Amino acid sequence: MLRRGVKEMGSRMLGQMVARGMATGDRKLPPFDFKPPAYSGPSKAEVVETRKKYLNPAIFHYYPKDPLMVVDGKMQYLYDETGDRYLDLFAGIVTVSVGHAHPKVVDAGVNQMRRVMHTTTIYQHPEIAMYAKELAAKLPPHLDTIYFVNSGSEATDMAMLMARCYTGHYDLLALRNCYHGMGYNTMGVTALHTWRYPVPTVVGVKHVLNPNPYRGPFGYDDPLAASKYANDVQDTILHATSGRVAGFIAESIQGVGGTVVFPDGYLREVYQHVRNAGGVCIADEVQTGFGRMGTHFWGFECHGVSPDIVTMAKGIGNGIPLAAVATTKEIAATIAQRIHFNTYGGNPVSCAVGRATLKAIEEDGIQANALAVGNHFIEGLKALQKKHDIIGDVRGKGLMLGVELVKDRKTKEPAKEETARAHELLRDYKVLIGKGGLYGNVFRIKPPMCLSKADADYALWAIDEVLAKL
Repeated sequence: MLRRGVKEMGSRMLGQMVARGMATGDRKLPPFDFKPPAYSGPSKAEVVETRKKYLNPAIFHYYPKDPLMVVDGKMQYLYDETGDRYLDLFAGIVTVSVGHAHPKVVDAGVNQMRRVMHTTTIYQHPEIAMYAKELAAKLPPHLDTIYFVNSGSEATDMAMLMARCYTGHYDLLALRNCYHGMGYNTMGVTALHTWRYPVPTVVGVKHVLNPNPYRGPFGYDDPLAASKYANDVQDTILHATSGRVAGFIAESIQGVGGTVVFPDGYLREVYQHVRNAGGVCIADEVQTGFGRMGTHFWGFECHGVSPDIVTMAKGIGNGIPLAAVATTKEIAATIAQRIHFNTYGGNPVSCAVGRATLKAIEEDGIQANALAVGNHFIEGLKALQKKHDIIGDVRGKGLMLGVELVKDRKTKEPAKEETARAHELLRDYKVLIGKGGLYGNVFRIKPPMCLSKADADYALWAIDEVLAKL
């Protein structure tokens, strides 16, 4: 039974969800017709010890007290070595878009591997050409030139190079609290101290005020918040650069930084300031692209802007190493002045998988599902916010959602320890969730986009149960 003392609106919403099957007495995941094959590999204890002995200690893992070993996956679920099933709300860090082991994606990869696995771009191959054409068709018409790479960090690095070569300027603008990769150059763009080493990084990057309506100086209740945050970009251009810049880069919704959603109109004003200063505008769609927003295929479309360069990775290949940079022919031509090459970029297998993923997004109605289930999920999270004072903010769009936990709603002191505890407890309910933000106090809910409403209801019930135990 739902506990007494639930605030009226939250109680009403949760009551409706219980009627749809989210009963507190039912601790089972929604039925799913799949049984993984029996696991016969090394034990978890052996894997943990071997990993500890041979892998770099910087490679961290969740659940340090009792690490989770995943050996199988199917659509929105993961399975451990015992066959136990878990609801995956983090999708390999926002990477599995259409579902684990999606049959069409798997078949495309296997079929290509049977023919040829690697050729490099020095030879012609149909997959890279056809995929570039199909991917460009999903973008605004002016973004018709694609360069395939292998990771979001590589894509950001190339976007930085293109911006500087094309404009002839050097300074780049980025947001505080942003994450754009962990390469040596891209670490200099990232603005979270938890992801930056105490070494010199790339110069010429200016970090502007983060347009965070929850924690920033201009909040949800400020109708001029977008302009006030955008004014800081203009002020930075005038006081911290020569007055001319190479470009501006931003995630359409900040991911690692805690699912931060910008005020409406912010990017439109910033893009104008940047272009007036001779710069290009770069949209980082590594996490927000490929239908995850629900209402739009790309995150930048939600802001009503048209970038000059788009970086993409993660969901582009449903888990295979694949990324891309899309831009105009004029900007792309600037890096042809020297020899540029990427050994694995545009690999036939990666491109075959990318094409199959793009096709599955369309055929499976993934974007529409992200909208419907995402709206259902955020509605339920807001109901929980009315019930649990520890929930300071619920935000996001489609199936890219964030829940920020705080010790006190007035001071907004981050509930870091409580978030870590809840993260562990949710695993006991067979729910795997991400966490992020500078203070590690934000639940990151970014599942495979085949998630069902029944899955969302189960997750909401589990979150409710766990928060009640804190």
